[in-house]
Amino acid sequence: MENNQHIVAIEIGSTKIVGAIAEKSVSGNLSVNHLEEEKLTNCVRYGCVQNVENTKNAIMRIVKKLENKIKGDITDVYVGINGRSLHSVPTEIDRNLNIAESITKQNIENLKNSAFKEPIASYEPIDIVPQTYYVDNKEQPNPVGCCGGSINIKFNRIVAKPTLKLNLERALGAMGALRVKKFLVTSLAMAESILTEEERTLGCMLVDMGAETTTVTIFKNGALNYMATLPFGGRNLTRDLVNGLQNTTEDKAETVKKNIAEPLNIEATDLLIDGISSKSAINYIISRTSEIITNVNKQIEYAHLKSSDVKTIVLVGGAAKLKGLQAEFKERTQIETRMGTTPPIINILNHEINKFEHIQVFSLLDKAASIIADGSTCVALHSFTPEGPTINTATAPKPEPEEKEHRKPKKPGMFSRFKTALDKLMTEDEEESEE
Repeated sequence: MENNQHIVAIEIGSTKIVGAIAEKSVSGNLSVNHLEEEKLTNCVRYGCVQNVENTKNAIMRIVKKLENKIKGDITDVYVGINGRSLHSVPTEIDRNLNIAESITKQNIENLKNSAFKEPIASYEPIDIVPQTYYVDNKEQPNPVGCCGGSINIKFNRIVAKPTLKLNLERALGAMGALRVKKFLVTSLAMAESILTEEERTLGCMLVDMGAETTTVTIFKNGALNYMATLPFGGRNLTRDLVNGLQNTTEDKAETVKKNIAEPLNIEATDLLIDGISSKSAINYIISRTSEIITNVNKQIEYAHLKSSDVKTIVLVGGAAKLKGLQAEFKERTQIETRMGTTPPIINILNHEINKFEHIQVFSLLDKAASIIADGSTCVALHSFTPEGPTINTATAPKPEPEEKEHRKPKKPGMFSRFKTALDKLMTEDEEESEE
């Protein structure tokens, strides 16, 4: 439909770049039919772009493929941001108020902007999320409309090394007319899209396990409590196999890791996979996985919470697909664990798209759809011109007037008269045979 908005999101990981287009209907429904990805080699390390030129070229290829499918030009994109240096920093701001005036949304927005701009050594603010509000030292879930002499707001600022965003901007800025509508923190977008309201309220830890980084995001009482990015992921398991097993390349190690039926079961039957003993590989996989789970679980303490404050762990990311990982997390942490699912608002029209593989970019589309301005779009569709000669209506011959209803019917032609006679003859033959 003409009034539908097209939203484009790009997620840049250590091993691949994914781009997708969603169509947002007037009623707010979000449908995805087009998704493209490009593999990366030594372009992005720990979420940070290292090779700007090759990354740019990969993004351009994705954009071109998407444009060919939608028959239009992509003008704007929402870009996910993630990386090793990304983490949350508690920030607090106080202001005296005119007790005779109620607090407005603009008051809150002004305080939010002030807190966001406060300098922080060696880091650049990426986003800011309110955690708790206090009016006259009393907690208020929503201070808008309240009156008081003072307000205190506790925020969590998401910050990163300046190079994280700068190199992304360089890769995207080299693409001419393509504009970045907004950088979105991928883990925050996922938390809003795939965690239930109950999970965010009771306490939930979202664990995004990529190739080289694992991002831990903890929600409590409905708000972001903590975020940290750990410098390890699925590739660490693969490299352990390369280093520990003889004559094993990274590709071969990856194949072995994916094809072990029970990679976290030391009692599993020993089998040869591509010439490698599965039991030998399992020993390395268990050791590294144990280390990762221990470090992830430690983040609860760093967030100044108790284990009992986190009721659910939700796993996403390519490395989370390791067979048996969900059960291993639950056993080692004693916290209920589930796998992440596609945001419920997203309708995947193309059934060839792997839903779990692309939760990140789906969440970015969902977040973008919630903030895009009415009437705004990321795509300029090509106008359709029908093929064939153009008729000049000024000189075209006028159509003959329709025949009047009282016009006498034409007499039957020779063929018609012959067919009627033949039908009569056949009917007579059939009647005689029945007798």
